[in-house]
Amino acid sequence: MDATFATGKELQKMDPVFGQLSFDDHEQIVFCNDKDTGLKAIIGIHNSVMGPALGGTRMWNYNTEWEALNDVLRLSRGMTYKSAITGLNIGGGKAVIIGDAKTQKTPELMRKFGEFVHSLGGRY
Repeated sequence: MDATFATGKELQKMDPVFGQLSFDDHEQIVFCNDKDTGLKAIIGIHNSVMGPALGGTRMWNYNTEWEALNDVLRLSRGMTYKSAITGLNIGGGKAVIIGDAKTQKTPELMRKFGEFVHSLGGRY
């Protein structure tokens, strides 16, 4: 089980290509990879100032990992705004699992994804 953690600003400093994506000051981006289950996922925490990041998980057969990254960044930012207008003490986040839900979604893959989420200690 491999996880790579970064903030949006850190990614922008590492590679100017990241500056073209919708980072908008994301607090944390987690790249999840597990060879045993075939899991490839990205968790984006946009803002947790008001509380833990709330957001669902989308499993989609993205054409590229860049497409998945851009989607999770856009969706997590949207969840921050949705959370803010509710008046609840929650922030915004979102996750994407790269793969076909009809053919690749297995209990093992979902459990492994849950382990990655759990490793965030309640931030998402």
